[in-house]
Amino acid sequence: MAGIHAEVRSRRKASTVAAICTATTLLALAGCGGQGTSAKGAYGFPQAKQEASSAITVWVDADRQAAAKAFQAENPDTKIKVVAYDGSANGSNSFRTKMQLFDRAGSGWPDVVFSSQNNDAAWAGQKSGGKQAFAAVLDKGLVPKDILGNFTAGSLNPCTVDGRVYCLRNDLAQAVLWYDKSLLVQFGYALPTTWEEYQALGEKVAKEHPGYIIGTAGDAWTPEVFMWGSRCRANDVTGPKSVIVKTDSTECKRAASMLDTLRQNGTAPVVSVFTPEFLKKYSGKVLMMPGPAWYAGAIFNNPDSLNVPAGRLGVAAPLPWKGENKAATGNVGGGTWFVSSHSKNLKAAEKFVQFVTTADKYQVDVAPGYPAYAPAAQKWIAKKEASKYYATSLQPVVTAASQVWDGWDYPVFSQEAIWAKTVTPGITGGKSIVDLLPAWQKAIENQAEVNGYKVN
Repeated sequence: MAGIHAEVRSRRKASTVAAICTATTLLALAGCGGQGTSAKGAYGFPQAKQEASSAITVWVDADRQAAAKAFQAENPDTKIKVVAYDGSANGSNSFRTKMQLFDRAGSGWPDVVFSSQNNDAAWAGQKSGGKQAFAAVLDKGLVPKDILGNFTAGSLNPCTVDGRVYCLRNDLAQAVLWYDKSLLVQFGYALPTTWEEYQALGEKVAKEHPGYIIGTAGDAWTPEVFMWGSRCRANDVTGPKSVIVKTDSTECKRAASMLDTLRQNGTAPVVSVFTPEFLKKYSGKVLMMPGPAWYAGAIFNNPDSLNVPAGRLGVAAPLPWKGENKAATGNVGGGTWFVSSHSKNLKAAEKFVQFVTTADKYQVDVAPGYPAYAPAAQKWIAKKEASKYYATSLQPVVTAASQVWDGWDYPVFSQEAIWAKTVTPGITGGKSIVDLLPAWQKAIENQAEVNGYKVN
């Protein structure tokens, strides 16, 4: 990869929903046995005694079970045990909590873990309470340099702490503007080119086509789409334990004010896109929706969701605010794969994470999201366009991958969890997001300080 960062400010996140196993089940399936690590290892961390024939335990969320199946089909001689858990979705922090449990027990760690949260390298790559860091260092020989170098520029930033790479990105989740081209033509509307035009369109839709929407504001990742895309500096990690939180800026207020206007007129309702209510009220009525690349397969081209017919779904590049030369965009997920530093079969564990992040058999043929691995991403785009499902070129998705603003980072704590606990209840209770900005600021500061950050 061009320029794997040596800065700690590179940490980003994600969201997928799945079933969670109990701690007892996880302990049983993950396997036991003492750590038994050597003082030094060939890859930059203490290694357990290696057992080349041992099975590896892999933790995945529901959506990544397909990745494990694809690996098994291509590598029948490599033994794996698959354990389903929630993937730390929506900031549940289950990944970290369970690894702390195994640290205390001195055994039980899985060999590979998928996390839907891009901020996990912030803790998984660091020692805790004198305990060995969970995540294995990947860029000191464990993963080949040519593999690391082929990830999309900047995509491994969330995995990089103090100049070392601790995970591999599954997919990128850059936010773009999805829209129903057929509805736009039918209503005689022009595609907005700025956020100001986007808001004006929402006000027009509310009057002329009530019931139709141009976005939503009810998911935990709402700030990652709108606030991040507005360069709101609410989550700027500037050092290992230092963060800038500033929600009273013009950049934060303009996005909050726009969302308030659209919420109040009904064109950006406070409802999650993954709820029965959303499908019942808004199927066939989504004129457009800013959101991550994975919305295409998870929401629009999904028979269990909006199921938009072929030839209607278009995509536009992220919107700038008036006067900006270049648009910024946010990132909603993407997910990360970790190899455990405690693994007794590092060769098999590395083989697994390399396959699920780079192999066409999964990333191109099966995965719904835009691959972080650049060669797979090119093939993924080509395959999607060849399907003739989309009404426009998918080039804006490619362009947006390099427009993710670097002033929003990945500390140990979850911004999604803070927004869900602080802002969402407030707006569902009738408060404006503008009025809730001070409460959001305070909640971020409190969570940062609890986790040992200095707030500037």
